[in-house]
Amino acid sequence: MVTPYLEFYQITQKFGEFKALKNISFSVSEASVHALVGENGAGKSTLLKVLSGVNKPTEGCLKINGEEKHYKDVRDSLDDGVSIIYQELNIVPEMSVAENLMLGKMPQSSLGIDKKALHNQAKEMMKGLIDDIAPDTLMKDLSLGQWQMVEIAKAIGQGAKIIAFDEPTSSLSFREIEKLFAVIRKLKEEGHVILYVSHRMDEIFELCDAITVFKDGEHVKTYKDIKDLSKEQLVKDMVGRELKDVYPKIERDYGKVCLKVDNILGRGLKTPVSFEVREGEILGLFGLVGAGRSELLKLLFGRHPIKEGQVFIDEKKVPLNSVVTAIDEGIIFCPEDRKSEGVVGIHSVAENINIANRKRHLKAGLFINSLWERRNAAHMAKKLDVRTESLNKAIGKLSGGNQQKAILARWLSEDMKIVLLDEPTRGIDVGAKAEIYHIIQSLAKLGKAIIVVSSDLPEVMGVADRILVMREGEMTQSIEQKDFSEEKLLSLALPQRS
Repeated sequence: MVTPYLEFYQITQKFGEFKALKNISFSVSEASVHALVGENGAGKSTLLKVLSGVNKPTEGCLKINGEEKHYKDVRDSLDDGVSIIYQELNIVPEMSVAENLMLGKMPQSSLGIDKKALHNQAKEMMKGLIDDIAPDTLMKDLSLGQWQMVEIAKAIGQGAKIIAFDEPTSSLSFREIEKLFAVIRKLKEEGHVILYVSHRMDEIFELCDAITVFKDGEHVKTYKDIKDLSKEQLVKDMVGRELKDVYPKIERDYGKVCLKVDNILGRGLKTPVSFEVREGEILGLFGLVGAGRSELLKLLFGRHPIKEGQVFIDEKKVPLNSVVTAIDEGIIFCPEDRKSEGVVGIHSVAENINIANRKRHLKAGLFINSLWERRNAAHMAKKLDVRTESLNKAIGKLSGGNQQKAILARWLSEDMKIVLLDEPTRGIDVGAKAEIYHIIQSLAKLGKAIIVVSSDLPEVMGVADRILVMREGEMTQSIEQKDFSEEKLLSLALPQRS
């Protein structure tokens, strides 16, 4: 009987009277990739904080290679070979790759930092991972995928045996994901213990050897062998309902053409783009990172100027030369990056819901209408099921799914015609995704014209009535629902090389 390398033994984590983790016990084998899955709030991140020494468990302990561990802090766990690579990467953009790799452990000479030793040590740490980057390159000049490789190189260079990845692919391109997976597989072959947190089912089944499911702070089940496990069963374990219920379909008829885009050109587009969206229709935009999908939505929302072509709303030519014009014409936009573009994190949920439409309800055109603000925030939060103990709570403290619903509540406070959604479920768990999908379907039932951008093939196929595929700034083809297939969509999205 082989002893598991990493064990979580009867871990309970209390915050006051609240139990974030309840008697968690499972083990992880050496030279394996082990997924941790569950809805937001299920306990995954709390468990990683126990592993990293950020939290000290109220009860229970860790066991590594059969030995009990009680870490005092993060440095203690790092020294013991544990590294966590979080979704929000821990880098200093204004410093070089070498300086980030050796942060806190800079080689010294009598004159200060030994630049030659720093360069050589960094080069050695980068070998096999990021050989194509010079150690003196500034981090701010690299892509997110390259940042991640720097973090992995840092973890390995610090002697990490156990490496945990928290939503590592949420902002990566298709090729960066492929490279990351190749690195993780190599780490596994070398005997590392890999913990992998993700909401993306396809990734989990492609990459992982075992899966542990969490729900409401409890250990539901660990699958040591997943070759016979279905996505349907895994989703049911996580959220208590079938996979078919994640993509709800509401029967509806299409109305007249609401949005007509006629040969427009602008930032991110190489050739003119034309398409139509009818009332009640959900149009999907699929493509790889850099295909021009997000740029197209920003053109339609007035974020960037349209250089050529025309846009018609309800058969009327509309000059979308500003965000204000787009909103006045009934267009709403939910951006991909909620944190920097969607919400004001330190402001309350109510403030974030009311902020876009406040001016329309000012008293005498000057004073905030407190009564409208309270009623509107309460009404919209209830309508979209924004879950928070108080509307006065800072929105940054809500889960990603509830933040996204609050953004939708903001825009739907007024009557809108066209809904633009850019990666609406990025970083959101399966249960919250189903709620967002239901909202999208309900809006279509009300006759809204909806455009959804998604890099997740199962998602865009599950939500859309029709899909436009983009590749390197060009529209390649329109696919009807009856002809959807992952192979066809991906082949149309992949760059063509001569």
